[in-house]
Amino acid sequence: MTLSFRVLAAGLALVAAAPTPTPALAPTSAPTPAAASSGPHDSNAPVNYEADRIELQDKADRVLLSGNVVITQADLTMHSPRAVVAYTNNGAMQIQRLDATGGVTVVRGDETATSDVATYDFNARLITMVGHVVVRRGTRDEQHSGRLVIDLNTHITTTDAGPGGRVSGTFAVPKHDKTSP
Repeated sequence: MTLSFRVLAAGLALVAAAPTPTPALAPTSAPTPAAASSGPHDSNAPVNYEADRIELQDKADRVLLSGNVVITQADLTMHSPRAVVAYTNNGAMQIQRLDATGGVTVVRGDETATSDVATYDFNARLITMVGHVVVRRGTRDEQHSGRLVIDLNTHITTTDAGPGGRVSGTFAVPKHDKTSP
């Protein structure tokens, strides 16, 4: 079953964060505007979701998704085993927040981020990923951290290590022809 929400306010709060600003889903170490592979993410696009099972809890204003959950918004796709969608219902359902658990993968272009849990806060337009966060860009750039926060307003991504850890990563370097001077 696939449902589409027309109104959304933004943000997949996937995990907490602080220092080490980086472009959205792109591991770098300086605060720079998000330079995702296809420009800024359209956080006003409808949100579509699919799952093996969907349970609407009308009195609690939430939808429980379980089994092979796939959530898409424009060029952003999230996969997880479970997700809870909180919404308001003032004549039309408006998504407010999405919490994904059980191992989450977020993909946009050639960038992939994985974590234990993720939250998308549509009002704050924040995606937060927490727990064993790994960000990959292409086939050679990689970053490991405890938390990643993507601010869809400013297009800046911030990572931190979490308790007792450090952010680490690998950057690709340009190849040089050894026969050139």
